[in-house]
Amino acid sequence: MEVFTRLVSASDVAQGRVPLTWERRQKPRQRVRLDSGEEVALLLPRGTTLSDGQRLASEAGRIIEVVAEPEPVSTVRSIDPTSLTRAAYHLGNRHTPVQLGEGWLRYREDHVLDAMIVGLGIGVVPEPEQVPFEPESGAYSHGHSHG
Repeated sequence: MEVFTRLVSASDVAQGRVPLTWERRQKPRQRVRLDSGEEVALLLPRGTTLSDGQRLASEAGRIIEVVAEPEPVSTVRSIDPTSLTRAAYHLGNRHTPVQLGEGWLRYREDHVLDAMIVGLGIGVVPEPEQVPFEPESGAYSHGHSHG
């Protein structure tokens, strides 16, 4: 089985693609299946989080591209920034990963969170979608310790 061990430049030409959900992109060591059906292994440094478009190199020098796989999410849209801010605050208070965009926010599909958003009474309704999920990395994503 071919083993991919390091990140390389996004300008390197990829000879394959590996579609991964957000949860799978958090795991640096795992078996994955390329879009061709071939099974390979990721053996990246601990703590590595993969993003859509990143390139990985194998020990043999082959390059593959990470692709954010569409997955079930809930998207909240509003032209009112206060409504989106309130929704984001309450989701963050529950330590929920959130992706932010112009006039919208997105989180992994969860009927309890959907009901909470509706129950806030701010006039927004979560819409189910099947799209790539790329949440904010968080305040401590670049290393954090309690030394």
